[in-house]
Amino acid sequence: MCYVMGGSELQLLDEYLPDELKDKVEICGATCLDFCNQEGHGKAPFVLVGEKLVTAATISKVIEEIENQC
Repeated sequence: MCYVMGGSELQLLDEYLPDELKDKVEICGATCLDFCNQEGHGKAPFVLVGEKLVTAATISKVIEEIENQC
């Protein structure tokens, strides 16, 4: 999870994650996932959910992707 480039709210993800998902995910912060430096990946902030890249990530978009994968 990139918490630079507009993603500081993502540090609160664990507070918003539904209880039924908390034991199914591991949340890790990262200063850089290096997608900003590569063309074609969309807009920061970036979050990896499994191998799926979430662009312009918000808490709700990330939770939606986690739910899709669980």
